[in-house]
Amino acid sequence: MKKRTSYTKVIGSVILASLTITLISVFFYSTYMKKQAILSLSKDDAKKTSMLIFESLYSGMAKGWTKEDIDNTISRLNEIDKNMNINVFRSKKVAEIFGKNENEKENTNLNSLAKAFKGEEILEITKDDIIQFHYPVIATQECLKCHTNAQKQDVLGVIEISYPIVDVKVSLAKMTNFFVLFIVFFTFFIFILLFFKFNQYLIKPIKNFILTVDSISNDSDISKRLTLENNITEINSMQNVFNNMLDSLENQFYNDALTGLPNRRRLLDVLERKEEALLMIVNIDGFQEINNLYGHDIGDTVLKKLATSIKSMIDVENQFYKLHADEYVLYCVKKFDLEELEGIALHIVDSITKEYFSIEKDNGVYINVTIGMSYGDSYLLTQADMALRVAKKEKKKYLMYESNMKKTQEYENNLKWTKKLKFAVENDMVVPFYQQIVDCKTQEIVKYESLMRIEDENGDYIPPIYFLALSKKNRIYHELTKIMIRKTFAKFEKKPYHFSINISVEDISHVEVVELIIEKLESTGIGKYVSFEILESEGIENFEAVIEFIEQVKHYGCSISIDDFGTGYSNFEYLMKLKVDYIKIDGSMIKTIDRDVNSQMVVETIAEFAKKMGIKTIAEFVHSKSVYDKLVELNIDYAQGYYLGAPTKEII
Repeated sequence: MKKRTSYTKVIGSVILASLTITLISVFFYSTYMKKQAILSLSKDDAKKTSMLIFESLYSGMAKGWTKEDIDNTISRLNEIDKNMNINVFRSKKVAEIFGKNENEKENTNLNSLAKAFKGEEILEITKDDIIQFHYPVIATQECLKCHTNAQKQDVLGVIEISYPIVDVKVSLAKMTNFFVLFIVFFTFFIFILLFFKFNQYLIKPIKNFILTVDSISNDSDISKRLTLENNITEINSMQNVFNNMLDSLENQFYNDALTGLPNRRRLLDVLERKEEALLMIVNIDGFQEINNLYGHDIGDTVLKKLATSIKSMIDVENQFYKLHADEYVLYCVKKFDLEELEGIALHIVDSITKEYFSIEKDNGVYINVTIGMSYGDSYLLTQADMALRVAKKEKKKYLMYESNMKKTQEYENNLKWTKKLKFAVENDMVVPFYQQIVDCKTQEIVKYESLMRIEDENGDYIPPIYFLALSKKNRIYHELTKIMIRKTFAKFEKKPYHFSINISVEDISHVEVVELIIEKLESTGIGKYVSFEILESEGIENFEAVIEFIEQVKHYGCSISIDDFGTGYSNFEYLMKLKVDYIKIDGSMIKTIDRDVNSQMVVETIAEFAKKMGIKTIAEFVHSKSVYDKLVELNIDYAQGYYLGAPTKEII
């Protein structure tokens, strides 16, 4: 679980981080600023001093001073300030005319001096905090009178000045330290102020904003809106943006994008009111042909024009909706008699049939519609849909729902499923899925349950809840059971896993099924790995047949489990007669066991009885950690469900 924090800690950490970053930034910036200031001030000062020295020497040279006179002058200048040292270096061209000085040879190879002789003004600060400046003397037109071997812009010499920067550094350091203290104090004051202001004007309003948004989200109601009372402009703007977003979402969620009409979701909300009303589904006949012939853009145009046309035919108080594809719904809360209802339907059908829907400049289409109607306060949409299907099948313009239509629909569904089941059996589309059963104490997989699925034409796998009851009526059930037995034994024949197969009392009473089971147990020799789960929900009345079957399979080492225990007779007495090894507690009691006291009491009773009888307990439909934890608490032995693993085609 992630460690949580508070707004106060967040703000405090932000302030601390900001203050630290500020101090570090100020330190490096002040150091950089101090260095730049020293460089700038020193360079200006050194350059002025160098120019003054040069002008002094130049005046002497103009009067005919010798080398000795210049050297004496430099020596006297060095005596003015003991901390300052002045040197003058002449270029080769000057030396060619006026001779060389021996003391200049030691310095001619210095990198900074070499750069100065190329015309650069070089300022350096040594490790000893000594400023050293090299000032190149550039030849002017006037200089060429004496220096005849030189040209303008040639470097005739370099004046070197060096002196400490103690006085400059002290003053700048004081200024920098004052600046640092000021920044620290100012930053601390600003952040303290921001802390209270942010908390009052930003954090608290945002917290209230988030709590309100969470409330809307948890209620899953996009019709709600934020109505926070505050005087913060930004929060009000956020509130308006959020409400506008909800408006947009609600419009997209409840309205058809093409026609702008309310959609199926909005209709379903209205139908929950259970009002006595008329519901009429208007469906375009052969609309797919329009799309195929003219294209989807033209089809969309027809849908929009039809919506406009129908709206013009109905009263204002009637509600009009757009369903999927080419269907519209008219909903009207009003008392009608049958003749009036038929008149409304006939008027709409005939009006649309006569209308010419123009789609291009000189082109258009005529369309026909079929209407299915229902009247009452419940199942209106389902009933109108049934009426529409029957009307289309019987080539009627409209039909009102009648109760016998439901039976017809069920019959048609039964025929479809019967065909699907036969097709699945004939084309090897009955597929076992396997779901793991784990030990509650160790969470280790102890065995797998084999579960039936049918693969449909889309590659989806359909669970037996949709077809098992029908398969028994159509005598396909035992064929399905035999397929599952063959495929499950083949799957585990060479795998060291325990597994269970579901069988019913009907299977036990069916000779071919029992013979197949015995044949597989003998041929594979894996009886000790097999468990048969008998459905208790069907009621075990023919004890003799069941006991005989149990004795047969136990001869091969198999174990017996009672499935869905708690839904049928739940007779503890016959558990002793059947000598079962496992009780699988029905999922209806397990689903809510983490919060339902009654379920807990029943399951605890079953568990205690099973322990005394030496029977292991299995809980199915374990869908969450809280359910699993409660089962562990109640000393259930094994658990099975989506929390622990979904059924899969292959063994994990």
